[in-house]
Amino acid sequence: MAGGVGSRLYPISTPEKPKQFLDLLGVGKTLIQLTYERFLAVDPEAHFWVVTSEAYYKYIKEQLPAIPDEQILLEPVARNTAPCIAYVSWKIAQRYPDARVMVAPSDAYVPDVEAFAVTARQALEFVLPDPDRASGAIVTIGICPDHPDTEYGYIHVVESGEGIVKVSEFKEKPSLEVAERYLSEGGYFWNAGIFVYGVKTMISELRAFAPSIAALMDKLAPALYTRSEQSALADIFPRCEKISIDYAVMERSSLVYMAPSSWSWSDLGSFAAIEKVTGKKLAF
Repeated sequence: MAGGVGSRLYPISTPEKPKQFLDLLGVGKTLIQLTYERFLAVDPEAHFWVVTSEAYYKYIKEQLPAIPDEQILLEPVARNTAPCIAYVSWKIAQRYPDARVMVAPSDAYVPDVEAFAVTARQALEFVLPDPDRASGAIVTIGICPDHPDTEYGYIHVVESGEGIVKVSEFKEKPSLEVAERYLSEGGYFWNAGIFVYGVKTMISELRAFAPSIAALMDKLAPALYTRSEQSALADIFPRCEKISIDYAVMERSSLVYMAPSSWSWSDLGSFAAIEKVTGKKLAF
């Protein structure tokens, strides 16, 4: 997902060229390039898709030239993550109905690529059809917090252990006092906004919990992979409710599990977060 404008990092990140297309870490690669390389480590044979704004198409072509045009999805307007994930899920399902999908923001910092790949593969394995589960599963990645943070949402799980566990509930960004309590109680993880699912499962849950968005995707479906896709999208997509996948599906579905992880992660959403990673004061 590469459509955000990174408003908290203005004036370094601007609507014209937001943070995912910048080398904020001074490593010679942009955040979206680092994200792409991280997913290559999970499975170099996978199909890679980008959902972004029409205005950012040129940056995708410059920075990720290996991704074919039909796998670069251009939103005519921003509608948050539920319509974004619905659009890519309907399009993938049309050609790959048994696909497993891993969705992630394009602008996070994860230095341990191999540790990330291990967690990702575990989640992808978990969402395969399982006779012990009557329905499918959606796995979200939970980051073990190393300090109380008020800038992240939290995932609460009751079960403990190293494996993938059922999610008890999602928590909104807390006050410092509440964040401190989460850490002292245990069982709370940062919500990294990374989701893994079988495409049929996600479409089924969107039909159940976001039927208006699903109905619009059904209207769009005949135009997918045709010359009229972008014009149909321009008509249909702005009518989607502006809502996150967390609100639309994750907080309501009974199929959501969490893969706990202890690797370092940051959404690089503030100047302080970038300075903490780079050890350098930003100048602008």
